[in-house]
Amino acid sequence: MSEDRPHHEGLEARIYDLIAPSLAAMGYETVRVRLSGKERPTLQVMVERADQVPITVDDCETVSHQVSALLDVEDPIPSTYTLEVSSPGIDRPLTRAKDWNRFAGHLAKVELATPLAGRRRFSGIVLGAEAGREARLKLEDGTEVALPLAAIRTARLVLTEALIDASRPKRAAN
Repeated sequence: MSEDRPHHEGLEARIYDLIAPSLAAMGYETVRVRLSGKERPTLQVMVERADQVPITVDDCETVSHQVSALLDVEDPIPSTYTLEVSSPGIDRPLTRAKDWNRFAGHLAKVELATPLAGRRRFSGIVLGAEAGREARLKLEDGTEVALPLAAIRTARLVLTEALIDASRPKRAAN
């Protein structure tokens, strides 16, 4: 797994592989692909701009048209579905090693698919990650834990004043 690639399996991995190269060529990074629901599933495609400029509704519309066209040709989802394109937001998921490195110093909550030392849930300060290997957190008690990236079910930044301040657009120096 590269630093830029989120961990996906099965159909989500197939859809990611189908859409990510085209979106990258358009200047977008695919943060997450998630297919949920049974009767009429929802395909959520979460993207951000590669230049780190905040994403707009127009960006989401552009991505939606591109993803729809790609999925219409390949038709990987066997039933009718709803496509939802969104930005990761401030309290974003941490899906790639580069996210863990970019948001080092911020508070995150993590749930593992399989327990590590008898625990599935962790909360702490993000310390970074190694591509394809593990993410590191500093827990409230001061200990550090290394979490295998492939074992992470969900990881999300916690909305704090520090995160809000860090997310504000930078002003140009005069």
